Amino acid sequence: MISDVTSSCLKITESADGVVFSVHVQPRASKNQICGVHGDELKLRLTSPPVEGEANRLCIEFLAKLLRVPKSSVSITTGEKSRHKTVKVAGATAAEVLQLFKG
Repeated sequence: MISDVTSSCLKITESADGVVFSVHVQPRASKNQICGVHGDELKLRLTSPPVEGEANRLCIEFLAKLLRVPKSSVSITTGEKSRHKTVKVAGATAAEVLQLFKG
């Protein structure tokens, strides 16, 4: 069963194998952090530059650590060369993603 969860404009699609949501990445930040919701995307600030996939690797590592899933469970499905990405996290729930920015 696939369901959509919307909270504070963040849209999360949840299915039996995980969740899919949009992320807005701001590279070259002073520290890695979640900044809340930007439009309908989860906004992340990451320290790595947007070259040679470094920001993508850090995005995957950062989300995996926060959601306590293996890095192999996190994938960028669209937007690898853009600040606007769609991320799929296997083994996570919408409630876990919502907890990321609620503190």
